[in-house]
Amino acid sequence: MARPIAGMSVLVTGGGSGIGETVVTRLAAAGARVTLTGRRAEKIAAVAERSGARPVAGDVTVDADRRAMVDAAVEHGGGLDAVVHAAGNMYRGPLAELTEQGLHDVFASNTVAPMLLTGLALPHLVAARGAVVFFGSVHTQRAFPGAAPYAATKGALETLTGVLAAELGPQGVRVSCVRPGGVLTEINQRAGLFDDATAAERMQSLGPAHALGRPGTTDEVAEAVEYLLGAEWVTGNVLTVDGGLGLGVTQA
Repeated sequence: MARPIAGMSVLVTGGGSGIGETVVTRLAAAGARVTLTGRRAEKIAAVAERSGARPVAGDVTVDADRRAMVDAAVEHGGGLDAVVHAAGNMYRGPLAELTEQGLHDVFASNTVAPMLLTGLALPHLVAARGAVVFFGSVHTQRAFPGAAPYAATKGALETLTGVLAAELGPQGVRVSCVRPGGVLTEINQRAGLFDDATAAERMQSLGPAHALGRPGTTDEVAEAVEYLLGAEWVTGNVLTVDGGLGLGVTQA
């Protein structure tokens, strides 16, 4: 029997836009007590007002902010049943042009911060026999030139999923990962790579590369997150939700 989402206390990072925002909205509508975080206070406040979730402005790469996020979620939800790591940043470019600082920054936000935040939340997750959801990427399945830094951070999280599932399973904590395909979000625009119109055009151009013929939506990815939070006999898996983009086919 699936664990009910209603009444569940969930912390969602990166909840101000994209997949994170949709996860917040979907879980809150299902009756979860959601705490959302993000660096842009005005963004998360707007999402909170629409969804009824509790906003906590902060940066996942800052220790004090991570601690404040966990404390707020525990206070708001009367404990903590789950953490969904939707926060992330994009860094890309030709290998010869990558900088050491750029690499440190993207690993800090995409890989190191989720690990540390999960560690802070662990006592509460153990008490609740809760769940953790990371986000991988189709970049780990298909090679997109110039995307090495981002792909490496996501590959690390996909590997981490299995290791932590084995480590934390005896304590009753489930660890899973969602691997999205082509979904239009703000991540490329925030990285300064494209404007909104160009990003939308590029995403639509990827349609034929999906076995199902189209990019996905944030709600289709959020649906997978909701399933993993409630699936009490599922752990250690990377759930691919990519419309077949990772298969490597191209429709005529």
